[in-house]
Amino acid sequence: MSLAALSRNELTALHEQQTKAYDQLVDRGLKLDLTRGKPAAAQLDLSNALLSLPGEGNFTDASGVDCRNYGGTQGLPEIREIFAELLNVPVAQLVAGDNASLAIMHDSLVYSLLKGTVDSPRPWSQEERVTFICPVPGYDRHFALCEQFGIDMVSVPLGPDGPDLDAVRELVATDPSVRGMWLVPTYANPTGAVYTEEVTQALVSMTTAAADFRIFWDNAYAVHHLTDKQYPAIDVLGLAEQAGNPNRVFLFASTSKITFAGSGVSFFAGSPANVAWYLANLSKRTIGPDKLNHLRHAAFLGDADGVRALMAKHRAIIAPKFALVNDILTEHLGERQAATWTDPDGGYFISLDVADGTAARVVSLAKAAGIAMTGAGAAFPYGMDPRDRNIRIAPTFPSPDELAMAIEGLAICVLLAASEQLLSA
Repeated sequence: MSLAALSRNELTALHEQQTKAYDQLVDRGLKLDLTRGKPAAAQLDLSNALLSLPGEGNFTDASGVDCRNYGGTQGLPEIREIFAELLNVPVAQLVAGDNASLAIMHDSLVYSLLKGTVDSPRPWSQEERVTFICPVPGYDRHFALCEQFGIDMVSVPLGPDGPDLDAVRELVATDPSVRGMWLVPTYANPTGAVYTEEVTQALVSMTTAAADFRIFWDNAYAVHHLTDKQYPAIDVLGLAEQAGNPNRVFLFASTSKITFAGSGVSFFAGSPANVAWYLANLSKRTIGPDKLNHLRHAAFLGDADGVRALMAKHRAIIAPKFALVNDILTEHLGERQAATWTDPDGGYFISLDVADGTAARVVSLAKAAGIAMTGAGAAFPYGMDPRDRNIRIAPTFPSPDELAMAIEGLAICVLLAASEQLLSA
C-alpha cells in the first residue's frame, strides 16, 4: 500500500518499524561511500596493461615523432583517430590533452572570460553579467565552475530526451547575458537522459540574443553503455554547421572511466575556428600534453573497436550493480510509492527522487548510519534543490555486497524520513 493511503495508525506503526530498523542499521557501524562515480578496482584492473606500455624503446609515434620531447599541442594523431570515430567528429577537429576533461572545460571557460570566443565582441569578463543555462538535475562540477567565476546560473528542467526546449529558447532569445549552456548529452549525470537528434538540432539551430553563445557539450559517457540499447554519438558539430552556427559547440570527453580514472586522456572538439582558438590559447599554457600517455593508450586500445570491447568488460562488472540497486529500491520502496528513480541505459548514476522536503533529512540519516551520499541538492546550481527531493546514487565503486547494504540502508532512511514528514503534517 502506498504511503499516501495509510491511516495515521498505520503510519505510526510504519514509523516505529523504520525507527527500529534504523537503530539496528546504526549499530552495525557501517562505513560505505556512494558519493562519487568512481570505477571499482576491478574496472581499473582491466587496463593494467597500460602500466607496461609503451615499453622500452617504443617512444615514437607512427610518423616518427619522439613522444618524450616537447611539442604536439593537438595530441597524437593515433589517439585522436580512435576517439574521433567514437565521438563522431573529424580527426582534424579533435584535440587530445592530459588526464581530465574538467581541466579543458575550466580552460575553455577561462579563455572565454579573459579573451572572448572567436565570435565575441569583447571578453566575457567585460560584460555586465554572464549567465549559463543549467539543465537539472545536472553535474555538480559544472555548476562549481560557474560559481567559481561568478557566472550566474539559471535552471531548466531536464527530461529523458533533453532539456525543456521552450524554456531554453525563451532564455537565449531574450537575454543577451546568456553566454553558455552545460549539456551531458548521453547518459546524463545523474538521470541517464539521452538527447535525441531532434533536440540537438533544435539546440544548435535556435536564435540567440548573444552572438557568441556556446554549448558546453560534455560527452563524458559516450561509450558507457549498460544494455544492448546503445546510442551512437550525434554529429553535433555537423548539425551546428548545417544550422549556420558552426562555432556554437565546445565538445569535451575523456577516457577517465574507460582506462585509468586519474591517468587517462581528455579531448576537446569544435569547429576549425574553435579548435584554432583553443590551441592558440593553450599554447601559452603548455608546450604539449603527455604524449607518452597518448602513445600507450593508442597501443593498448588499438582502434575504436578496441574501446568498444573494453567497455563491454566494464559493462559486465557494473551493469549487475545497477540492476541490484533497482531491485532493492523496488522491493523496499516500490509498493510504498515512497520514491521514484531512474533505470538508465548507461552512464554512472541513478537519480533518486524522494518525498518533497525530505532529501536533506534522508542524506543526514544515511550519514549518521555510516552511508555517505552526495549532498542533497548537489545536482542543482548553488546546491539548492527547490523541492529538496533529489539524491544521486553512484553504484559503481562499492562491491556488490557493500552496495546492497548501502541501498537497503538508504531505503530505510527514505521511509523513516517520509513517515516522519507525514506524521508531522
